Amino acid sequence: MVRSCWKPSIEGDDGDENGKVDGLLWYKDFGNHLYGEFSMAIIQANSSLEDRSQVESGPLSSNHLGPQGTFIGVYDGHGGTEASQFVTDNLFSNIKRFACEHEGISENVIKRAYSATDEGFLSLVKKQWLNKPHIASTGTCCLAGIICNNMLYIANSGDSRVVLGRLERTMKETSAIQLSTEHNVNQKMVRDEIRSKHPYDSQIVVMKHNVWRVKGLIQVSRSIGDAYLKKAEFNKEPLPSKYRIPETFFNPILTCEPSISTHKLHSDDQFLIFASDGLWEHLTNQEAVSIVNNNPPNGIAKRLVKAALREAAKKREMRYSDLQKIEQGVRRHFHDDITVIVVYLNPKSSDNINCSHLSSPISIKGGDSAYSY
Repeated sequence: MVRSCWKPSIEGDDGDENGKVDGLLWYKDFGNHLYGEFSMAIIQANSSLEDRSQVESGPLSSNHLGPQGTFIGVYDGHGGTEASQFVTDNLFSNIKRFACEHEGISENVIKRAYSATDEGFLSLVKKQWLNKPHIASTGTCCLAGIICNNMLYIANSGDSRVVLGRLERTMKETSAIQLSTEHNVNQKMVRDEIRSKHPYDSQIVVMKHNVWRVKGLIQVSRSIGDAYLKKAEFNKEPLPSKYRIPETFFNPILTCEPSISTHKLHSDDQFLIFASDGLWEHLTNQEAVSIVNNNPPNGIAKRLVKAALREAAKKREMRYSDLQKIEQGVRRHFHDDITVIVVYLNPKSSDNINCSHLSSPISIKGGDSAYSY
């Protein structure tokens, strides 16, 4: 039954093929992308795995004469699997479509791809509204990275995070540099931002169960999906009452617009850690970077997941081996679904994308890619 929940797909010969399953853990210990190596891992905590992830390496445009590069996506779903699966199936193809139109990768291409993906999901919600009203309350954080022409583009909606490991030559150590901006209203700056956008709503963010939440419902201020907080037509019956807010609204409460940063890759940039907030709840940026820096690449994503689980067990004063015995669903009381992708950066290969170790484009997805709409 566990194996049937995991159907990642891959093209090309890059190590351990489709990844492996160990109980609630799926992992791919090693693979090659255009600029180096990568490693992936996901541990399930919820009753159904809501996280999705992907690595795509090869053409970044629907025109194969267009740019080549590597795309990394981490999608931390909530309220169900529909939104995170939809992003897995559509965000990268939208990026390729707009990259073809604009003849390259840019911030505008990425923003348009996020918007088109969100609009596509809201259209799906409208089609299924009467038969599957719960789909209006499913959404996903969306963290994406693109490496192309020695540039790194980072886009984020929600509270997943990417951290760069950079060699500091003078100190002979590897430092952690956070590259993504997060949108969680437990941060004062994010609360101030959403309040400024909704100045006439004194209840736009409220404290509930000692946690700040937008309208008392959700911690993130940006996401893909969450139609019930973007269009008032979905914030009514037959949506379950726990998601409905009493007053109508005319402007979207949440937005899908990502925060985007660009970074010119340097020879001292060693690796990137993309992860859902489940990892960062238990490890600091520097702790994660130190683990990657001090261990071999093979299986490094799995090593990070296990380090987070050990910390989760320690916080509950229990043994790691006892935590491993807890089944999905109940597990959510101890930790969240955790997705990690570690991407190594080889400066020599970034100058020459015709790398000999890639015979065909790479496409691997972590999560249940067989979901049917």
